[in-house]
Amino acid sequence: MKKIFALMLAPVVLLLIMMSAGSDEAATASDETTPVQFATLKTDKSETVTSSATSEKRRTSMAVKTDNAKSSWEDDAEARWIDASGTTPTDSLISYALTLMGTPYLYGGTSNSGFDCSGFTSHVFQKFGVPVTRSSTTQSEDGIPVDRDEARPGDLVIFTGTNPQVREPGHVGIVISEPGDTISFVHSSSNGGVKISQVEGTGYEVRFLDVRRVL
Repeated sequence: MKKIFALMLAPVVLLLIMMSAGSDEAATASDETTPVQFATLKTDKSETVTSSATSEKRRTSMAVKTDNAKSSWEDDAEARWIDASGTTPTDSLISYALTLMGTPYLYGGTSNSGFDCSGFTSHVFQKFGVPVTRSSTTQSEDGIPVDRDEARPGDLVIFTGTNPQVREPGHVGIVISEPGDTISFVHSSSNGGVKISQVEGTGYEVRFLDVRRVL
């Protein structure tokens, strides 16, 4: 009787064992597919992408700012420099020339103790590395000719000597006025040394010969 009872229970026990084993496998499979670790990796990846995008955006922003600063710098440089030799700041050259006002006229003079007209102009330009020649005659051939109404700061303005009937170079100065304005220039005159004069409405009108651009 006991054997029969044992045989009847055996299938039930076997079934319980199989059901128990299946439940553990399902739980194990469920643990393996739990998205906790996967979600963490996904979040990390998203943060990495976001961080990368932010860094790229910052680099782009910095590049734009740098380009804008460079552009601003280039525009400012164009406003301050005359583009001929590309090395002479005209404002500085004119400012220096004006510091010499009041220096006495001295025939043949090329220093702060005294200048003649071409000694003054050659001194100023050579101070800034512009190789103009020494006399008013040769300076009338330096650089290139410019229309009178286009005269700008740093140009040479050429005149006759004191006798306007002799149409040969005899005096020279440095233009300090803007194009279209009455031509004003700084020069060393036998009447007053280094000073500022203008062309229109003065005796220099009839003595005017040419404008030369050496910058």
